[in-house]
Amino acid sequence: MTKLTTHVLDIYSGMPGKGMKVELWHIENPKKIPILEKKLNSIVLNNDGRSDKPLLEGVNFKEGTYKITFHVGDYFKKITDVPKIPFLDQVDVKFGISNSTQHYHVPLLVSPWSYSTYRGS
Repeated sequence: MTKLTTHVLDIYSGMPGKGMKVELWHIENPKKIPILEKKLNSIVLNNDGRSDKPLLEGVNFKEGTYKITFHVGDYFKKITDVPKIPFLDQVDVKFGISNSTQHYHVPLLVSPWSYSTYRGS
């Protein structure tokens, strides 16, 4: 089944990003100003740093431009001593779904000071 999934690995502690809030947005007309964004989903990652269900699936899984917002600042405030104003607060990953017959997976590797992402499997 075609779907969009994610997971987070906290590379600071070497643990899954459990309890992190994640939001999925659809970006309508990404080339026009103002950019219109519509929130499609909001979840909290489970103990394995994954969502219990796909962020998007079935008939809602369509070609288009999307954004996943990872609330990393709030997450790191809960588990470590970070400055009052964190270096990273929200990490936005904008990406496109160009083939609605394929599975898309967007993982995030994150620390309080850096992040990396890729198209996973």
